[in-house]
Amino acid sequence: METYLETERMTLRRFTEADVDALAALHGHPDVMRHIDDGRPVSRAVVERRQLPHILREYDELPDGQGCFAAVEKSSGTFVGWVSLRPATSVGLDGGTELGYRMLPSVWGLGYATEGARALVRHAFGALGVDRIAATTMTVNTASRRVMEKAGLSFVRTFFEEWPDPVEGAEHGDVEYAVTRETWLRQHDRPSSPGRGARG
Repeated sequence: METYLETERMTLRRFTEADVDALAALHGHPDVMRHIDDGRPVSRAVVERRQLPHILREYDELPDGQGCFAAVEKSSGTFVGWVSLRPATSVGLDGGTELGYRMLPSVWGLGYATEGARALVRHAFGALGVDRIAATTMTVNTASRRVMEKAGLSFVRTFFEEWPDPVEGAEHGDVEYAVTRETWLRQHDRPSSPGRGARG
């Protein structure tokens, strides 16, 4: 399995077809999906037939070094979730690169999402030479907002979209967080020239 990045506690690697059960457990967990899409768990069939094949295709279709990467705990070899970098096409975002993450409840509160998000931001602004990173979540999703802040992103705005199946808390809208490469480099005193991008 191809390693994408390593953090202190995790290996971030490409998904494979063998990850279908792990991904189905993540996307099928009601607590994980509470603030995502229609707020409902995703069936294993949908994960196997649509979501995982889409993730695998993205490694060839997206810009170099972008995609969705499985997060595996080094100490146990256990799948704990995923982190992602993709062109910003989510509702409410207009250009740039979008940061994403999704972790199993068993590791919530342990800093894994923050650790993975920070690694991707650092890699995106360093090796990949990305200009701007953005992320969105529901206004009421305070845990996800904290991850964005700890990864170096700052609040940009609150916005409201029409959803066909609004979930609890949708009336408070969604939020966008973002950081530019210039701002991040200034805060982290990094050299300004990007290195060679890793194949994601």
